[in-house]
Amino acid sequence: MNKKFFMGIDTGTFESKGVIIDTLGNIITTYAVAHGIENPRPNYFEHDAEEVWWKDFCEISNKLVTKSGIDPEDILAIGASALGADCLPVDKECKPLRKAILYGIDARAVEEMKWLTEYYGEEQIKKWYGRPLCSSDIMPKILWIKNNEPEVYKKTYKFLTGSSYITAKLTGNYTVDRFLGLASFNPLYNKDGSANELTCKPICRPDQLAHVMNTIDIAGYVTKRASCETGLKEGTPVIVGTDDSGAEAISTGVLQPGDMMLQIGSSVYMILCTDKLIDDDRIWREEFIIPETYDVSAGTNTAGTLTKWYRDNIFRECVELQGKSGINAYTNMMDGIEDIEVGSEGLITLPYFAGERTPINDPLAKGMIFGLTLSHNKKHLYKSALEGVGYSINQHFNIFEENNIKINKIMAVGGGTKNSIWMQIIADITGRAICTSDITIGASFGDALMAAMGIKYYNNFDEISQIIKQGTCYTPNMENHKKYKKYQKIFDELYKINKDLMHKL
Repeated sequence: MNKKFFMGIDTGTFESKGVIIDTLGNIITTYAVAHGIENPRPNYFEHDAEEVWWKDFCEISNKLVTKSGIDPEDILAIGASALGADCLPVDKECKPLRKAILYGIDARAVEEMKWLTEYYGEEQIKKWYGRPLCSSDIMPKILWIKNNEPEVYKKTYKFLTGSSYITAKLTGNYTVDRFLGLASFNPLYNKDGSANELTCKPICRPDQLAHVMNTIDIAGYVTKRASCETGLKEGTPVIVGTDDSGAEAISTGVLQPGDMMLQIGSSVYMILCTDKLIDDDRIWREEFIIPETYDVSAGTNTAGTLTKWYRDNIFRECVELQGKSGINAYTNMMDGIEDIEVGSEGLITLPYFAGERTPINDPLAKGMIFGLTLSHNKKHLYKSALEGVGYSINQHFNIFEENNIKINKIMAVGGGTKNSIWMQIIADITGRAICTSDITIGASFGDALMAAMGIKYYNNFDEISQIIKQGTCYTPNMENHKKYKKYQKIFDELYKINKDLMHKL
């Protein structure tokens, strides 16, 4: 009897990754494709959905099949995830009408957020979201298109996210999962997943929204056209899928209340599974993928994007050396970092180089390097940037504590986990053990596992938990933690004191 397999493909901000696993959860093969991000104006961030999202998916699916030598007939189901809370208008043929407006890093819809808050009132917004409107919400993004690109709006058949678009290209069906749809498109859907005609009225037509289903439901089957483009067998089941962070959380074993994922990629994203909805202006909350659970979530705008900025602008010699020696530029950038004392000798970085989502919810926030002296060099600058991301993460942990939300385990995932020094810095700043999964490829692994659930190969999420194993665990150095507390207090104050000046810029 031939072995059977599942495929998962995730599209991220700077990279798309794919994996094929067998029925025991073993990885058979992986493949990744790098891509760029467009930043046409300050606070505007976009992807070309056809040239990035779909092109990457097709290349990865074809490569996975050819690399593995697996007969597409033996791939039982497919799951796809993509960066969440994007806004992509498409026509009836699923052709993009403009480039996709990305998630919370794109903060163009500030005026629309103000208008919506005035239109509905702050109390109603708080009732819907548990917080003020922010740049991660899709409603103001749709309204921005309506206000600024009326011709695009008029031609729009559906407003999609990344995972919705890819699933539609595969199956011809327009779907979005409850986890992503009810949260990111809030309040355009009712709790049962139907479009809310009243709240849609000033934003879009109800029929312009995708159909809400559960993440692991079968959205449809690979069409003949998609089969030709992807190398997959026509008729292969495709689950609805979700955003990259949700899939990544599943891949790390966030399966019950108290489990937490710390995703350190181009940005930081956190998902903490809870047994009830938590309202706090500084963070987000929604239903989680796991039935009858909820989550609190949060996201910063920079992490890997900040280290990439340092690589491209401050450590160019490391890029040149990589070309000559093959040694990764980021590896060279870390040389000597451990020798710099805690707090980078009195240097603190606010990592708001692209505005900020949680906990300050301020798209106009600016990056800051505070405390410079003539004794500092670029290694100090870089360590301070890594610590700045750690301070931001710790602000969220403090918020969780204030709300009496229990944390049983913290599982880190994403490209940042490759940097063991950075992981230790985060553990020291937070004073908490930070662990990684044995399999660190992330969201695409979660996609493949959920694809298996979609066709009932696994009957429930408890069965998946048996597959996910813990990898490295970083135990905090409590002496360093005590030292970091002093710098954390300064970090927390810096934004408050300089907020008005940032806005004047």
